[in-house]
Amino acid sequence: MECDQHSDDQIRKILSLKNVAVVGMSKNEEKAAHYVPRYLLQQGFNVMPVNPTTDKILDRRCFADLAHVDQPVDIVDIFRPSDQVLEVVREAIKKKPKVIWLQEGIHNSEAEELARRAGVEVVFNRCMLAEHQRLF
Repeated sequence: MECDQHSDDQIRKILSLKNVAVVGMSKNEEKAAHYVPRYLLQQGFNVMPVNPTTDKILDRRCFADLAHVDQPVDIVDIFRPSDQVLEVVREAIKKKPKVIWLQEGIHNSEAEELARRAGVEVVFNRCMLAEHQRLF
């Protein structure tokens, strides 16, 4: 699966944004949906977990869905299967993020086009942790 066409400079600029809502963040330390946001927290990002099954992950208040996030969101980082992304993107657009980031292995052309039409930049099939480590 290919990834988006962003240059390294564009990815660096995106990674300078600090308010990240993580949809599908996991309590399971073994999963990328846990250790990637943990890494982002350690790097100074403001991580807002979105997971309806718990109220706290990594000592951060957990939101049931994006609609309940009560802080500004720069990036919506999505850890959901590709076939569930469209609904998440519809909800994400309402938060007016600058970027929707689909983690490694996640790609949904319809959702990506919807986001772009709403003026939201889309990164897909890339890992925020790997890209941050590679570029910083």
